[in-house]
Amino acid sequence: MRLLIAEDEKQLNKILTQQLKDSGYTVDSCFDGEDALDHLAAADYDGVILDIMMPKADGLTVLKTIRQKGLETPVLFLTAKDSVADRVEGLDLGADDYLTKPFAFEELLARVRVLVRKKTGSRTNVHQLADLSLDTLSRQVKRGDTEIPLSSKEFAILEYMIMNKNVVLSRDTLERHIWNYEYEGSSNMVDVYIRYLRKKIDEGFEPKLIHTVRGAGYVLKVKE
Repeated sequence: MRLLIAEDEKQLNKILTQQLKDSGYTVDSCFDGEDALDHLAAADYDGVILDIMMPKADGLTVLKTIRQKGLETPVLFLTAKDSVADRVEGLDLGADDYLTKPFAFEELLARVRVLVRKKTGSRTNVHQLADLSLDTLSRQVKRGDTEIPLSSKEFAILEYMIMNKNVVLSRDTLERHIWNYEYEGSSNMVDVYIRYLRKKIDEGFEPKLIHTVRGAGYVLKVKE
Protein backbone atom coordinates (compact mmCIF):
# COMPACT_ATOMS: atom_id res chain seq x y z
CA MET A 1 0.00 0.00 0.00
CA ARG A 2 1.35 3.42 -1.00
CA LEU A 3 1.10 6.39 1.34
CA LEU A 4 1.93 10.08 1.07
CA ILE A 5 3.17 12.03 4.09
CA ALA A 6 3.00 15.83 3.92
CA GLU A 7 4.62 17.20 7.08
CA ASP A 8 6.83 20.30 7.28
CA GLU A 9 8.64 19.25 10.48
CA LYS A 10 11.52 17.56 8.70
CA GLN A 11 12.67 15.39 11.58
CA LEU A 12 9.14 14.13 12.26
CA ASN A 13 8.63 13.59 8.53
CA LYS A 14 11.82 11.54 8.33
CA ILE A 15 10.94 9.43 11.38
CA LEU A 16 7.38 8.72 10.24
CA THR A 17 8.51 7.89 6.72
CA GLN A 18 11.08 5.39 7.94
CA GLN A 19 8.77 3.82 10.53
CA LEU A 20 6.00 3.35 7.98
CA LYS A 21 8.45 1.84 5.51
CA ASP A 22 9.65 -0.50 8.25
CA SER A 23 5.99 -1.46 8.78
CA GLY A 24 5.69 -2.53 5.14
CA TYR A 25 4.22 0.55 3.48
CA THR A 26 5.52 2.26 0.36
CA VAL A 27 5.95 5.93 1.28
CA ASP A 28 6.51 9.21 -0.53
CA SER A 29 7.04 12.34 1.54
CA CYS A 30 7.02 16.11 1.08
CA PHE A 31 7.21 19.22 3.24
CA ASP A 32 4.62 21.69 1.96
CA GLY A 33 1.11 21.83 0.55
CA GLU A 34 2.03 22.69 -3.04
CA ASP A 35 4.34 19.70 -3.24
CA ALA A 36 1.60 17.52 -1.73
CA LEU A 37 -0.80 18.60 -4.46
CA ASP A 38 1.82 17.80 -7.12
CA HIS A 39 2.33 14.31 -5.65
CA LEU A 40 -1.42 13.68 -5.47
CA ALA A 41 -1.85 14.75 -9.09
CA ALA A 42 0.91 12.43 -10.26
CA ALA A 43 0.30 9.21 -8.31
CA ASP A 44 -2.52 7.07 -6.94
CA TYR A 45 -2.18 6.76 -3.16
CA ASP A 46 -3.99 4.42 -0.81
CA GLY A 47 -3.88 7.00 1.99
CA VAL A 48 -2.55 10.49 2.77
CA ILE A 49 -1.20 11.78 6.09
CA LEU A 50 -1.52 15.57 6.05
CA ASP A 51 -0.20 18.10 8.51
CA ILE A 52 -2.59 21.04 8.81
CA MET A 53 -0.01 23.80 9.37
CA MET A 54 2.22 23.67 6.28
CA PRO A 55 3.83 26.38 4.15
CA LYS A 56 2.63 27.36 0.65
CA ALA A 57 -0.72 25.61 1.16
CA ASP A 58 -2.03 24.30 4.47
CA GLY A 59 -3.56 20.87 4.90
CA LEU A 60 -7.12 22.17 4.80
CA THR A 61 -6.44 23.84 1.44
CA VAL A 62 -4.87 20.66 0.08
CA LEU A 63 -7.86 18.60 1.20
CA LYS A 64 -10.39 21.07 -0.19
CA THR A 65 -8.56 21.14 -3.53
CA ILE A 66 -8.39 17.37 -4.02
CA ARG A 67 -11.99 16.85 -2.94
CA GLN A 68 -13.15 19.50 -5.42
CA LYS A 69 -11.28 17.54 -8.11
CA GLY A 70 -13.14 14.39 -7.12
CA LEU A 71 -10.15 12.63 -5.54
CA GLU A 72 -11.49 10.38 -2.78
CA THR A 73 -8.15 9.20 -1.37
CA PRO A 74 -8.55 8.70 2.42
CA VAL A 75 -6.92 11.51 4.43
CA LEU A 76 -5.64 11.50 8.00
CA PHE A 77 -4.86 14.93 9.49
CA LEU A 78 -1.94 15.47 11.84
CA THR A 79 -2.45 18.61 13.87
CA ALA A 80 -1.18 20.46 16.89
CA LYS A 81 -4.61 22.06 17.10
CA ASP A 82 -7.16 20.36 19.30
CA SER A 83 -10.14 22.66 19.08
CA VAL A 84 -13.55 21.32 18.11
CA ALA A 85 -13.84 23.99 15.39
CA ASP A 86 -10.64 22.81 13.66
CA ARG A 87 -11.73 19.17 13.74
CA VAL A 88 -15.20 20.03 12.45
CA GLU A 89 -13.79 22.11 9.57
CA GLY A 90 -11.50 19.31 8.46
CA LEU A 91 -14.18 16.65 8.67
CA ASP A 92 -16.65 18.84 6.80
CA LEU A 93 -14.08 19.27 4.02
CA GLY A 94 -13.78 15.50 3.67
CA ALA A 95 -11.08 14.35 6.10
CA ASP A 96 -11.42 10.75 7.28
CA ASP A 97 -9.61 10.99 10.61
CA TYR A 98 -7.61 13.23 12.95
CA LEU A 99 -4.55 12.64 15.12
CA THR A 100 -3.37 15.34 17.51
CA LYS A 101 0.35 15.84 18.16
CA PRO A 102 2.10 14.44 20.08
CA PHE A 103 0.95 10.89 19.37
CA ALA A 104 2.19 7.33 19.71
CA PHE A 105 3.33 5.72 16.46
CA GLU A 106 1.32 2.59 17.31
CA GLU A 107 -1.85 4.69 17.25
CA LEU A 108 -0.87 6.23 13.92
CA LEU A 109 -0.33 2.73 12.49
CA ALA A 110 -3.74 1.60 13.72
CA ARG A 111 -5.41 4.64 12.18
CA VAL A 112 -3.56 4.09 8.89
CA ARG A 113 -4.84 0.50 8.80
CA VAL A 114 -8.39 1.81 9.23
CA LEU A 115 -7.74 4.41 6.52
CA VAL A 116 -6.59 1.77 4.04
CA ARG A 117 -9.46 -0.56 4.93
CA LYS A 118 -11.90 2.26 4.25
CA LYS A 119 -10.66 2.63 0.68
CA THR A 120 -11.16 -1.08 0.01
CA GLY A 121 -14.49 -1.29 1.85
CA SER A 122 -13.17 -3.77 4.41
CA ARG A 123 -13.94 -3.74 8.13
CA THR A 124 -11.31 -6.24 9.24
CA ASN A 125 -7.54 -6.69 9.24
CA VAL A 126 -7.93 -10.26 7.98
CA HIS A 127 -8.60 -10.71 4.26
CA GLN A 128 -9.60 -14.06 2.80
CA LEU A 129 -10.04 -15.77 -0.55
CA ALA A 130 -10.77 -19.50 -0.58
CA ASP A 131 -8.32 -20.95 1.97
CA LEU A 132 -5.88 -18.01 1.62
CA SER A 133 -5.83 -15.55 4.51
CA LEU A 134 -3.75 -12.42 4.99
CA ASP A 135 -3.63 -10.50 8.27
CA THR A 136 -2.46 -6.91 7.84
CA LEU A 137 -1.89 -6.52 11.59
CA SER A 138 0.25 -9.61 12.28
CA ARG A 139 1.46 -9.73 8.64
CA GLN A 140 0.71 -13.45 8.67
CA VAL A 141 -0.23 -15.27 5.45
CA LYS A 142 -1.72 -18.77 5.40
CA ARG A 143 -3.22 -21.27 3.02
CA GLY A 144 -5.37 -23.39 5.21
CA ASP A 145 -3.27 -24.18 8.28
CA THR A 146 0.03 -23.68 6.45
CA GLU A 147 1.81 -20.43 7.26
CA ILE A 148 3.61 -18.93 4.27
CA PRO A 149 6.58 -16.61 4.91
CA LEU A 150 6.78 -13.69 2.48
CA SER A 151 9.27 -10.92 1.93
CA SER A 152 8.12 -7.35 2.57
CA LYS A 153 7.57 -6.68 -1.13
CA GLU A 154 5.80 -10.01 -1.71
CA PHE A 155 3.47 -9.25 1.18
CA ALA A 156 2.76 -5.75 -0.17
CA ILE A 157 1.80 -7.09 -3.59
CA LEU A 158 -0.37 -9.86 -2.18
CA GLU A 159 -2.00 -7.42 0.24
CA TYR A 160 -2.95 -5.10 -2.61
CA MET A 161 -4.21 -7.98 -4.73
CA ILE A 162 -6.35 -9.53 -2.00
CA MET A 163 -7.81 -6.12 -1.13
CA ASN A 164 -8.74 -5.92 -4.82
CA LYS A 165 -9.64 -9.58 -5.34
CA ASN A 166 -11.51 -10.40 -8.54
CA VAL A 167 -10.23 -7.15 -10.07
CA VAL A 168 -7.76 -7.33 -12.96
CA LEU A 169 -4.72 -5.24 -12.00
CA SER A 170 -2.35 -4.01 -14.65
CA ARG A 171 1.41 -4.18 -14.15
CA ASP A 172 1.44 -0.39 -14.07
CA THR A 173 -1.22 -0.28 -11.33
CA LEU A 174 0.69 -2.76 -9.18
CA GLU A 175 3.94 -0.89 -9.71
CA ARG A 176 2.36 2.47 -8.79
CA HIS A 177 0.92 1.11 -5.53
CA ILE A 178 3.94 -0.93 -4.43
CA TRP A 179 6.94 1.17 -5.43
CA ASN A 180 7.54 4.87 -4.78
CA TYR A 181 9.31 7.57 -6.80
CA GLU A 182 12.71 6.33 -5.64
CA TYR A 183 12.27 3.04 -7.47
CA GLU A 184 14.77 2.54 -10.30
CA GLY A 185 14.50 -1.21 -10.84
CA SER A 186 13.84 -3.20 -13.99
CA SER A 187 10.61 -2.84 -15.94
CA ASN A 188 9.64 -6.50 -15.39
CA MET A 189 9.90 -6.39 -11.58
CA VAL A 190 6.15 -6.95 -11.13
CA ASP A 191 6.36 -10.13 -13.22
CA VAL A 192 9.34 -11.32 -11.16
CA TYR A 193 7.46 -10.91 -7.88
CA ILE A 194 4.31 -12.50 -9.28
CA ARG A 195 6.43 -15.57 -10.09
CA TYR A 196 7.74 -15.58 -6.51
CA LEU A 197 4.20 -15.36 -5.16
CA ARG A 198 2.88 -18.10 -7.41
CA LYS A 199 5.59 -20.43 -6.17
CA LYS A 200 4.71 -19.70 -2.54
CA ILE A 201 0.94 -19.17 -2.71
CA ASP A 202 -0.20 -21.56 -5.45
CA GLU A 203 2.42 -24.28 -5.84
CA GLY A 204 1.17 -27.37 -4.03
CA PHE A 205 -2.23 -25.83 -3.26
CA GLU A 206 -5.68 -25.93 -4.86
CA PRO A 207 -7.41 -23.94 -6.14
CA LYS A 208 -4.87 -21.76 -7.95
CA LEU A 209 -5.53 -18.13 -7.08
CA ILE A 210 -3.09 -15.96 -9.06
CA HIS A 211 -4.07 -15.72 -12.72
CA THR A 212 -2.67 -13.91 -15.74
CA VAL A 213 -5.08 -11.99 -17.94
CA ARG A 214 -3.29 -11.74 -21.25
CA GLY A 215 -2.68 -8.16 -22.31
CA ALA A 216 -4.23 -6.79 -19.12
CA GLY A 217 -2.31 -7.92 -16.03
CA TYR A 218 -3.03 -10.17 -13.06
CA VAL A 219 -6.00 -11.07 -10.91
CA LEU A 220 -6.40 -12.85 -7.58
CA LYS A 221 -9.56 -14.96 -7.72
CA VAL A 222 -11.05 -18.43 -7.66
CA LYS A 223 -11.67 -19.46 -11.23
CA GLU A 224 -15.15 -20.75 -11.92
